[in-house]
Amino acid sequence: MAKTKGIYKRGNIYWIRYAGPDGRIIRESTGSSKIKDAESKLIDRRKEVKEGELPEIHKIENHIFRELADAYLVWAERQRCFNGKKYLIKQLVDKFGNLPLRRFNTMLVEQFQTERMQKGNKPATINRFLATLKHMFTKAVDWNMVEESVLKGIRKVKLLQENNKRLRFLSKEECQLLLNSCDNHLKPIVFTALHTGMRKAEILNLCWNQVDLKHGFILLEITKNGERREVPINEPLQEMFQRQTRRLDVPFVFYDNRNGQPYQDIKHSFASACRRAGIKDFHFHDLRHTFASHLVMAGVDLATVKELLGHKTLTMTLRYAHLAPSHKVKAVDILAERLTQESTAQKVHNLEIVQNG
Repeated sequence: MAKTKGIYKRGNIYWIRYAGPDGRIIRESTGSSKIKDAESKLIDRRKEVKEGELPEIHKIENHIFRELADAYLVWAERQRCFNGKKYLIKQLVDKFGNLPLRRFNTMLVEQFQTERMQKGNKPATINRFLATLKHMFTKAVDWNMVEESVLKGIRKVKLLQENNKRLRFLSKEECQLLLNSCDNHLKPIVFTALHTGMRKAEILNLCWNQVDLKHGFILLEITKNGERREVPINEPLQEMFQRQTRRLDVPFVFYDNRNGQPYQDIKHSFASACRRAGIKDFHFHDLRHTFASHLVMAGVDLATVKELLGHKTLTMTLRYAHLAPSHKVKAVDILAERLTQESTAQKVHNLEIVQNG
């Protein structure tokens, strides 16, 4: 934070604040991340006001949301979560593309939240939209594309309360029923999810150079939490990969035959498969829960499951702990044995009493 009065920071950019000739407070971006530039500009502005001059402030043009989205996408390529953000921004552009940035306010964004809820989006998904929107407008202010007052209105919109306790997974029989109900293009994708616990985006964007069949693992260089992860390939999955059609001109494992590109959306085909299988209230991400749940029920420890899922901390993995009651049963059985079983010394003492009558 700058110590000089009238200078403050927004992101990496310094702003100045001073009283104009009419006494009204003027806020202006310096466009610089250096404190010395801000101090110099503030001195110049105060001098101009003192001499009765009206400072020539850069006038902000009336930009539309699509312009901001284009600029933000170029900037966001440096972020690890770029692919996820790109999908969110595309939907935001579909909604707000030609709307002037100055038209955004608290009510408009809250109405957008309501619309997404009515469409069935979960609070966590809507919150990702809001977080992206807020950061886009933070950068818009830094880039002199909109006034700070617009950003303040958007920042007043609160995140929705999330419920991350949902844990829906399929039985062994339901897994097979779902696979049998999948279309030809969808079946290997679902099969991969069930045998690896990988996220949908990780599977749909999987390339052959990430699949090492010789050593038996899939290499995920950049995951959701920004870390490298190796996913083991079991025998059924290896056989599936070997059967998968591979084109020399297409790097992707799963692709649309019409254009050689990864599938952008399998939501409808997956919903159709679930409907044919008679499986209700089930989403693609629940395949990841199914993978983890069956590992835990098979006796695999939570630390190993955490590594396989790529969780950064054990907190997320602990949601599966209740599926592994066996270790608790074993623990109390050991305690029961210890408290009820006679010690060797006691047994010898009792035997001597019987023998001596």
